Amino acid sequence: MADIKSRLNLRDKCAEYWDKSPKWRRVALSVLFIALCYAVPFLNNPLINTPGSDFQSVMFYPVGMYVMMAIGLNIVVGKSGLLDLGYVAFFAIGAYTMAILGTKTSLNFWEILPIGVALAMLSGVLLGTPTLRLRGDYLAIVTLGFGEIVRIFAVNTDAIGGSRGIAGIPTPPDIFKAKFTILDPKPYYWLLLTFTLLIIWMVRRMAARRPGRAWDAIRQDDDVAQLMGINTRRYKVWAFVLGAAVAGVGGVVYASQILSIVPDQFNLNVSILILACVVFGGIGNLWGVILGAVLLAFIPERIRFLSQPRILVFGMALVLMMNLRPDGILPKKKREHFDPDWHTVEESGEGEIK
Repeated sequence: MADIKSRLNLRDKCAEYWDKSPKWRRVALSVLFIALCYAVPFLNNPLINTPGSDFQSVMFYPVGMYVMMAIGLNIVVGKSGLLDLGYVAFFAIGAYTMAILGTKTSLNFWEILPIGVALAMLSGVLLGTPTLRLRGDYLAIVTLGFGEIVRIFAVNTDAIGGSRGIAGIPTPPDIFKAKFTILDPKPYYWLLLTFTLLIIWMVRRMAARRPGRAWDAIRQDDDVAQLMGINTRRYKVWAFVLGAAVAGVGGVVYASQILSIVPDQFNLNVSILILACVVFGGIGNLWGVILGAVLLAFIPERIRFLSQPRILVFGMALVLMMNLRPDGILPKKKREHFDPDWHTVEESGEGEIK
């Protein structure tokens, strides 16, 4: 028993401290952490400064946007075990919804946002329903094709700007004293952070309930989950729909900030980078995915002063890190169950259906 407990690493000790802390302390620490996140744009100092890029702009894109999209993709890849290489398509649908309705109608950002999310969710249904029987590489190929179809359709459709894209996208209306202008990225960062916190709350609530347990069962063994009575078809579609909704939110916010979009902004590289955030941070672990997204988005901007060699340095760092931590920086926690009578240990994945 003592030998097993001695193997607890720092993460386990922190988790144990959090679980044993009284409610008031956990609330205080959560509020402090959230306040620190909102104060990040004002923390520009030589230690975390981004030479060659505006620090506040980097906090919105790519850092904030990568975090949000990685959380959404983690629902599909990390929770359900479905490999999606066309995730950028949902991001593009949200962005183009904001661009088209914002330039051709009198609707404002808040009126367009639910429409963009709804269209992204509908596209999630259209992608998820016919691909339910596919697994592994075959599913990856189909989702990759879906992402390329959306981009190529945008390039060849003059009604939505074609390869020229859409310019003149309106900004969100002012909220209290926050004015949304292209010269000040802080309000966009705060808006994106607010949406991200709401999404984290939603994902954590669902992970602790029936959908989360069903996704875990599907990820571990699809056939066994179906034999145990889980409606795998429904929960797979829900994974695609919820992941698409998160990307749709990101697309609407992104388009309203940059004011113009072109199809080349939504290529395969974006999907690969978001998937790398999920894998690098720790597939299935929400906090690991967030940490992985922050690092993969921030590090290239931090070493931008290296110009072209920064890509080589960044790639070498990824290879080294994945060799040292093949399961990611913060892999999904495994629970240890101690039997006082038999002194045995059983390890199971987080959220596993017993």
